[in-house]
Amino acid sequence: MSIQKSYKGSCFCGAVEFTVSGEPAAMGYCHCESCRHWSAAPVNAFTLWKPEAVQVTRGAENIGTYNKTPQSFRKWCKHCGGHIFTEHPGMGLIDVYAAVIPDFAYSPGVHVHYQETHLRIKDGLPKLKDVPSELGGSGVSVDE
Repeated sequence: MSIQKSYKGSCFCGAVEFTVSGEPAAMGYCHCESCRHWSAAPVNAFTLWKPEAVQVTRGAENIGTYNKTPQSFRKWCKHCGGHIFTEHPGMGLIDVYAAVIPDFAYSPGVHVHYQETHLRIKDGLPKLKDVPSELGGSGVSVDE
C-alpha cells in the first residue's frame, strides 16, 4: 500500500487553506495573455491536478470566482485578494499556482502559449503554441 504525499498551501493571508495530494498531471509555465494579466506577471508557473487531488481545508466561504471564458474559473481569497487556483473544467484539471504550495518541489516540463510570451526563457524545455494535444490543443512546437 503506497501513501500519497500531501502538500499544504494557502492564499496570501491564510484565510483559505488547501491540500494537494499525489502527483500533478503536469507542471510548466503559461505565457497566455489571460494568465499574464491575471497574475500581473510576465509568466505563470502552473501545476495541474485532478480535481479529487485538491481539497480546500479551511475558508471555502472566502473563495471568490471569476470566469472570463468558460475554460477557466479563476479563484482568489475575498479577504486578501491572493490568487489560489484556476479550475479548467474542459481539461478536467485544476491549476494550483506553484507559488502557493511552498513545500512542493516544482519541476516544470513545458511552456504553453509561448507564441504570446513577453519574456523569452531559454531553458531547453519544450515551447508550445498552445497546449499539448492530449489536453485539447494543437501540440505545435514553437522556437525557443
